[in-house]
Amino acid sequence: LAVAVFLLAIFVVVPLFIGLTGRKDFYYTLTSVALLSIASAGVWLTFFIGRINIGQGAYALMGGYVSAVLVMTYGVSFWWTIPAAGIFAAIASLLIGLPILRLRGVYFAMVSLVLTEVVRLLALALPVTSGAKGITNIPLPVGISFFGLTIVPDFNTMENPRIAFYYLAVILMVLAFAGMYRLVHSRIGHICMSLQQNEELASSIGVNIANFRLIAFAISSFLGGVSGAVFAAVTQSVYPSSFTTTDSVNFMLNCFLGGLGYVFGPMLGTLTLYFGWNLL
Repeated sequence: LAVAVFLLAIFVVVPLFIGLTGRKDFYYTLTSVALLSIASAGVWLTFFIGRINIGQGAYALMGGYVSAVLVMTYGVSFWWTIPAAGIFAAIASLLIGLPILRLRGVYFAMVSLVLTEVVRLLALALPVTSGAKGITNIPLPVGISFFGLTIVPDFNTMENPRIAFYYLAVILMVLAFAGMYRLVHSRIGHICMSLQQNEELASSIGVNIANFRLIAFAISSFLGGVSGAVFAAVTQSVYPSSFTTTDSVNFMLNCFLGGLGYVFGPMLGTLTLYFGWNLL
């Protein structure tokens, strides 16, 4: 019942409320909250295995650039760049995680803290990212048709594309948290919980700790990459400063505010922190 009420609220009640009040700017605000909560969900997963991740901004920035480069340079459809950005971020996290995930928790946290700044400096230096100028004028997503039936409308033809981005963001958010909930309550999730409680005990019964850390970190980074890709499309631009170390810290704070023992905590924490900053 709670899930049905939540879905009804985000897909029906919120759009009706915005339509009645005329505050169409809320679409952008809530789209941002949805995308940030997806990235925060990945950070929550690393907390779930007992690791503090302060580097999610790096993977969101990667995702934004992967999507922008594929669309602007190679003419790839935006819809294909969403999974591509997530996969690229996941592969990068595996290469980074192989050495540092063997470190003790506090050292992993300190190493992850510098990741966002490293990716920002790479974005400034690499020719493909256009340096400090960033990548701008990213075209809006085109429609998707199947046997003549329009599945997704062309964003360019819409009077207010922010509505379409809102629905895209909340659909991805629902899918991400549904997947997280299923993962946490699966056999793999139970093993991940054992890593959080006592790694030595888990290792003594044959659990390959390093492999499960890598799996969790890759899923976490995938979510960061996906959120960054959609963010670049929403703002139609991406810069080295689009995601900074401050954003990485905020992703972590979202998890704390929402509750580290609650799968949907990052969603609640993001909503609280985002509107909290605005109110302050």
